[in-house]
Amino acid sequence: MSTENELRDTVILGSGCAGLTAAIYAARSNLKPLVLEGHEPGGQLAITTLVENFPGWPEGVQGPELIENMKKQAVRFGAELRMAHLSKADLTTSPFQLKIGHETILTRTLIIASGASARWLGLPSEQALIGFGVSSCATCDGFFASGKEIAVIGGGDSAMEEALFLTRFASKVTLINRSEHFRASRIMLERAIAHPQIELLHNTVVEECLGVEGKELRGIKLFNKKTGEHSMLPVSFMFLGIGHTPNARAFEGQLDLDADGYIKTQENVFVSILGKRIPGVYACGDVQDRRYRQAITAAGTGCMAALEVERFLEEMGR
Repeated sequence: MSTENELRDTVILGSGCAGLTAAIYAARSNLKPLVLEGHEPGGQLAITTLVENFPGWPEGVQGPELIENMKKQAVRFGAELRMAHLSKADLTTSPFQLKIGHETILTRTLIIASGASARWLGLPSEQALIGFGVSSCATCDGFFASGKEIAVIGGGDSAMEEALFLTRFASKVTLINRSEHFRASRIMLERAIAHPQIELLHNTVVEECLGVEGKELRGIKLFNKKTGEHSMLPVSFMFLGIGHTPNARAFEGQLDLDADGYIKTQENVFVSILGKRIPGVYACGDVQDRRYRQAITAAGTGCMAALEVERFLEEMGR
């Protein structure tokens, strides 16, 4: 069933920290935003346990609780949340056209806050221990690894950066790479090799994470592809350093994306095509931020995007 007569002032793609902050601000401006929650409702915070670095929570807050409170706050001011995800978008028309299943939603403005999905190994035991010793964010969870032995998985610059950062907390960091050679830049690799707290393993893959029953990582089973040897590494944390995939595929060819698929933005939240801004379309959060990827920075850009939407609509006479 088509709802092409449904014209919105603003639609927000994504219900993580960026999208919900944008929804709160847009709703308080009486724009009645529609939030499409996407494939991963709540974003990365929805699978995060204790969040200790979000201002205003001196004892920390559970990630799902923080997201749920933000949802309630947005709805209280008039936002509408819908369990749906974008299948196709047309930003060449005015208003913009968004395809949601069999429906088409028209909107004067669009805030893209669809986030980025962490890349995982795909092991059932790994998935069961996310938030219980398995993490994709060293800056978020590194503090919890203080004084413990940990593992970092990956062979590129992201893995090197995470391993070096985690030496501030961990007593030992084992960097595990599935190939013979690391993909990281020479300078990053040399820093990791030279660091006394980092040990490098080559040709090694993780077979299983141990501790599912007790909901606490207590080690990982390894397999050396070159020697055929199986072993167990007793670690308390495993950090994935194999990158993220930005959820921006629907905008390929319509927005400027970088080589890894992140939306390029000008002055924080303005999007473009061939370097020229697209009026009324904004991006915020992890879908355009490959550097910081924090809840608070996502919230900040979500606020900026909503304020720009309000200004744009005012200029249109709305």
